[in-house]
Amino acid sequence: MAKKNVTTIPATISRFTAAPINTRTKRRVAGYARVSTDMEDQQTSYAAQCDYYTNYIKSREDWEFVALYSDEGISATSTKYRDGFKQMIDDALAGKIDLIITKSVSRFARNTVDSLSTIRKLKESGVEVYFEKKDFDTANLSRKSKIEQNTPRYATILCNIKRYF
Repeated sequence: MAKKNVTTIPATISRFTAAPINTRTKRRVAGYARVSTDMEDQQTSYAAQCDYYTNYIKSREDWEFVALYSDEGISATSTKYRDGFKQMIDDALAGKIDLIITKSVSRFARNTVDSLSTIRKLKESGVEVYFEKKDFDTANLSRKSKIEQNTPRYATILCNIKRYF
């Protein structure tokens, strides 16, 4: 039997973003950190979050660090009084951010309506959100997440995110 000659043709467009593969544009990435109280142990967590996300984003060659947005000592039940959060969303909707990374759903927003409406706006503008603690991102909603590890409240939020997007 004669050996067949097979020619491999490399992909020219990313199947995830539809962007040309040969272009080297960096993703514009922002971090978001928040603690809900001014207690000393929360201050350590806040500083650690800020340091971690700044260094993590800057360490990636394929990412451009946009900014670290944060809210210190602000309750998460509503995004209404979280100035850092609101600025981050405004910047993302203005086209300055491609990806937002945060520790968890509870750092982003505990209110289901706030979470869903904000993520919907961001997704419509092509902005992804990655919740690092649960390895869940809005870009891969069809991918099975670690949703079963969440508390029931956050599992409900993540289920709603997956259902509506």
